[in-house]
Amino acid sequence: MLAPLLLAALAAAATPRALRVDYFHSGTAAEEHFALDRVVLEPLPFPGNPDRPIDETNLGKYAFEIRDRATNRLLYSRGFASIYGEWETTAEAKDRWRTFHESLRFPRPERPVQVIVKKRDARNLFREVWTALVDPADPAVDGSRPPSPGPVIEIVKSGPPERKLDLLLLCDGYTAAERGKFEKDARRLLAALLAQPPFRERRGDLNVWALCPAAEERGVSRPSTGVHRASPLGATYDAFGSERYVLTFENRRVREVASFAPYDALAILVNGDTYGGGGIFNLYATVAADSMWAPYVFVHELGHHLAALADEYFTSESAYLPAAEHVEPWEPNITALLDPAALKWKALVAPGVPIPTPWRAEAFAARAKEYQDKRKRLRAERRPESELDVLFTAQQKEETAFLAAEPYAGRVGAFEGANYEPHGFFRPQADCIMFSRDPVPFCAVCRGALGEILDLYSRPAAR
Repeated sequence: MLAPLLLAALAAAATPRALRVDYFHSGTAAEEHFALDRVVLEPLPFPGNPDRPIDETNLGKYAFEIRDRATNRLLYSRGFASIYGEWETTAEAKDRWRTFHESLRFPRPERPVQVIVKKRDARNLFREVWTALVDPADPAVDGSRPPSPGPVIEIVKSGPPERKLDLLLLCDGYTAAERGKFEKDARRLLAALLAQPPFRERRGDLNVWALCPAAEERGVSRPSTGVHRASPLGATYDAFGSERYVLTFENRRVREVASFAPYDALAILVNGDTYGGGGIFNLYATVAADSMWAPYVFVHELGHHLAALADEYFTSESAYLPAAEHVEPWEPNITALLDPAALKWKALVAPGVPIPTPWRAEAFAARAKEYQDKRKRLRAERRPESELDVLFTAQQKEETAFLAAEPYAGRVGAFEGANYEPHGFFRPQADCIMFSRDPVPFCAVCRGALGEILDLYSRPAAR
């Protein structure tokens, strides 16, 4: 009778704690620099899949490796993207410096390791850009326990953290009295995610936890309207000058709060009704929980965060400058189609579908611009969010009908217009959650990419 309990206890004891390297990432569009901040021993065991320590997905603008210092053996690796990686493509980065705080998490090693950060070059090939020696026995490793954000809320528990993809939902801008509201919001948005393939079929591969650090006042910052809040996680609208882009630049605060629960992925629910959200691969996703469009935004942004899915739309304004040259993107759901015969999702294209795939792109873009101009006018006049919702609803209804009427609707091809550009980038299907607010699922290519990430965290390595 005691044997199963003893084995479980031994397994738990053998799981190393999470070690975190915090560092500063500084520079401009022309140069970048890294500086070590601190090494942190987090309170909990590392939740990652012990059978899949090496990331073979080839995703991310950046990647990091953990190598044994004595033998150079690769112990752990992951691809990721970052706020810096986005910011350096904005106009601001051309004429000023900025610094961002970032973190790398991995299982605590037994001996000193070399931490190596790599970045894609102009041809999208990884090159080493920073390295640091980390000794887990160094007395400077910070094992102190940060202030508790409150009890962990168990939303879905399918099994031990090391055998599941652990999604942690954090609140920002919720007061202590609104903790119950946060839990309801979390469960409502999670239901939207679990209704979507592949999550619907693979619910058993997910654990979902939640933490709600209490805010002194409701809501988060929205600088464009003069609203500033000292919220626990520092979430804010207007990131990079985009009124609907919600990020937090307070990485240290986020990591300290999150360290109290197992997590492979993070989503931050902000307490507000203004349309907004954001998602960065292997960093976090955000969503304004009270927006009418929160279920869509939550699912869309988790597509970015979990599987590095690119935005497939091209009609909305973006803070990012277009690339000087189109090389094949590393994101799984867009292509520059430099070689149509080598299309990366070629196996999903049915016979008879032409590559590139024709569709009425100009008519779609012209109508989308009309809606965009109306939205700008409503924002400039500080109209109520309900009026924006009416506009978005009308646009959604019209675009759903438009895209459903395309000759190759619902079929995989290569449709031009993606990655914020009308020409030179192609998406797999006419419509997808990564393309529009229409009530459609992830396209076949996006579903496959998400399934690969679920495998990475919940399945043994293929033999």
